[in-house]
Amino acid sequence: MALLVRVLGARRCLEIGTYTGYSALAVALALPKDGRLLCCDINREWTDIGRPFWERAGVADKIDLRLAPALQTLDELIADGEAGAYHFAFIDADKENYLGYYERCLTLVRAGGLIAIDNTLWSGRVADERNQEPSTRALRVFNEALLQDARVDLSMLPVGDGLSLALKR
Repeated sequence: MALLVRVLGARRCLEIGTYTGYSALAVALALPKDGRLLCCDINREWTDIGRPFWERAGVADKIDLRLAPALQTLDELIADGEAGAYHFAFIDADKENYLGYYERCLTLVRAGGLIAIDNTLWSGRVADERNQEPSTRALRVFNEALLQDARVDLSMLPVGDGLSLALKR
């Protein structure tokens, strides 16, 4: 994540799904002094785990954590005129809402900006048609939509659980 943020020269970033704050820390450390990361999550218990590490690393002032449903937060950003204002977005939250997160991030990210989406291989479960779990089905639908999206240049990295990179045209 840090390398991607640096390569892009990103100053304004989004994170959908913060969990314990590990990726937020990596992104915040890679941002320039005036860079900002807006994190969306709904669980204070998990996100509070990361806060002391953000403080210790000296990047807590770069991170704006919004504890609310991410779709709501993203819709508010769009309504506030933030379309095209972000350089990088990272999606790693509930799989059933990936398509909604992606569409909103595509609005919020500028042309030439990057959206990174985690878990797109889902430990290989997306390729097993016998697996009909809701998260797996949602990822199949998402991956197909991403593949067909002419608004982005796309690459899927078979790293970990799969990381898709969508560069907005």
